[in-house]
Amino acid sequence: MNRRTWTLLTSVVLVVAFGLLGAFARVPFVALGPGPTYDTLGLEGDHPVISIEGQETYPTAGHLNMTTVSVTDQLSLFGALGLWVSGRYALAPRDVYFPPDKSEQQIEQENTEAFNDSQTTAETAALRFLGYPNKVLIGQIVKGSPADGTLEPGDRLISANGKPITDAASLKAALTGVKPGDRAEIRYQRGDQPEQVANVQLGTNTEQGGDPAQGFLGVAATERPDVPFDIKISLADVGGPSAGLMFTLAIIDKLTPGELNGGKFVAGTGEIDPAGNVGPIGGIPFKMIKAREAGATTFLVPADNCAEAKSQAPEGLQLARVGNLVDATKALDALRNNQAPAPC
Repeated sequence: MNRRTWTLLTSVVLVVAFGLLGAFARVPFVALGPGPTYDTLGLEGDHPVISIEGQETYPTAGHLNMTTVSVTDQLSLFGALGLWVSGRYALAPRDVYFPPDKSEQQIEQENTEAFNDSQTTAETAALRFLGYPNKVLIGQIVKGSPADGTLEPGDRLISANGKPITDAASLKAALTGVKPGDRAEIRYQRGDQPEQVANVQLGTNTEQGGDPAQGFLGVAATERPDVPFDIKISLADVGGPSAGLMFTLAIIDKLTPGELNGGKFVAGTGEIDPAGNVGPIGGIPFKMIKAREAGATTFLVPADNCAEAKSQAPEGLQLARVGNLVDATKALDALRNNQAPAPC
């Protein structure tokens, strides 16, 4: 073969090799894009996304859609480039979403736990907003702490040193100023048993950031609604905490007369805490895209995400700034009255 033939053959081999590399070699990136959106007032399959048993509920209308971000893994070079060029996806380092020190099963479990926690917190925030009573339970106990072996996770805390425990902060306040070695009288209830009293000698807090001069009990308190009815949220294969706000609003809508959203198509996102504060989330540009494509005309945006959302909002999607649950309900009140909510 002459030089020209060799050159042609080498070029063909290189093109084939590059094509195979681009088609099959995996790149250390994932693609982030619009994920599914779910109406928290509607059905998922044959079941309501949110069902309430043992309490009167009221008809709802319109939509209160929670939104998600899709994460596409195991990308080839060509696949990654194709998604990026489409303009609907962004590439991010894979290690951010799949840390090398964790298995995929561990990551999935963490995401599921975060999602389950967001459901529980949404119930607490909604029922507290509506004025239902609250109870404080022991969530976790530090192993080897003074409470270990005396109190148990799930115990209901009634009082500490004679001071009523009405929320997680009140437990801390009741023990403020108590020193290591002092005794604390903890009144609690385990299941359906009568109330009990534990006299616990407090220890020293050796945890990072702990105050060694403050007496240490070793429990983490968690708040739950104290109501005679059950709320069930049925939504599989979704992870993360960012659905909290929309779950909360849907629960409020079902438990109160009238249509909270005025029958309009509202979507949104945001993590929520038991006190109703709305925290920022990631991936809001993709969530807005999917919401608008689904038909949403208003999107509830966590206050700390407003700058990003405002610069990338799809045409025709009105943004409403929410820093807490009061802001969110005011935004829906405005929509119901055909007014503009507070914007980003």
